[in-house]
Amino acid sequence: MHRRLIDTLYVDAMVLADEARSYFDEAGRLEREALDPMARVSFSCESLKVTTRLMHIIAWLLTQRAVDAGELRAADALDPSRRLGPAPVSEAHAVSSMPTQARALITASAELYRRVARLDDSQADEGPSGALMSPVQSMHARLASSF
Repeated sequence: MHRRLIDTLYVDAMVLADEARSYFDEAGRLEREALDPMARVSFSCESLKVTTRLMHIIAWLLTQRAVDAGELRAADALDPSRRLGPAPVSEAHAVSSMPTQARALITASAELYRRVARLDDSQADEGPSGALMSPVQSMHARLASSF
């Protein structure tokens, strides 16, 4: 994994996390109060989903930085506990009823998660040595890690 890519994604994640915190804690509070009761619940759930996605991303990126710094072996980074955690799915109809800035944050966090998930998947397919595994080897590794 290239250090510059990880650093760029880390900065993107931290900026997005700060924007989300600022919006959902401050400006979004007024917008949330203007919604009907069920939409307010959806709004709160979506803010938690954004936070969860971003925390999974940041944890994964910090693991990659630890590998790059020699603080963690590449093989250890492939342990399921250090892989990218699952992201909660946002329902399109719920997101479409959100205020504009909330929709933008939800969409941005989901897209950043998808980008990092592709990196996590490709890293797992390469294996701890960095050599690309065959599909059979990859499946065996995933099965072994789940038991």
